[in-house]
Amino acid sequence: MGTEMTFEDLKKYDGTGPDNRILVAIKGNIYDVSKARNFYGPGGSYAAFAGRDASRGLATFKVSVSDNEYDDLSDLTPKEIESLTKWETKFKEKYNLVGKLVKLNPDT
Repeated sequence: MGTEMTFEDLKKYDGTGPDNRILVAIKGNIYDVSKARNFYGPGGSYAAFAGRDASRGLATFKVSVSDNEYDDLSDLTPKEIESLTKWETKFKEKYNLVGKLVKLNPDT
C-alpha cells in the first residue's frame, strides 16, 4: 500500500508544507487529496480535514475533527457509519491511497 504514518506525521500534510501535499485519513486509510486543493487546502470548505483523520466529521456531517489522536468511532450511529462508508467509497474512487494511519502506542 504505502507508508505507515502516525497522527503527528499526518498533521504535516495540511497543504502548508514545502511540498503543498494534502493528505486526509478515513477509517485508518490515508488518501492524497492534493488535486482537490480548492476543497481541502487552506481556505477550502473542508480545510479542517487536511492532515487529519476526517472520519468522524464525514460521518456526522460536521466539518470538524477530534483533538484526540485516536478515535475508534465506536459511538457512531448506524446511519453515521453508513454515511462514512459512502464517503470512504468516494475517496477510494477519486484519490490515491498512500498509506495507513497507525497509533504511536498501540496499547492505548
